Amino acid sequence: RFFNKLKQFRAIATRYDKLKSTFLAAVQFASIIILLN
Repeated sequence: RFFNKLKQFRAIATRYDKLKSTFLAAVQFASIIILLN
């Protein structure tokens, strides 16, 4: 269920960021938002 919620974030689902570090930061940011809700 967590990964399905993570895929709802458009930047993560489409892999908008090409750099590994910025993609990882976006995943971490979305994870924090999901866990806080």
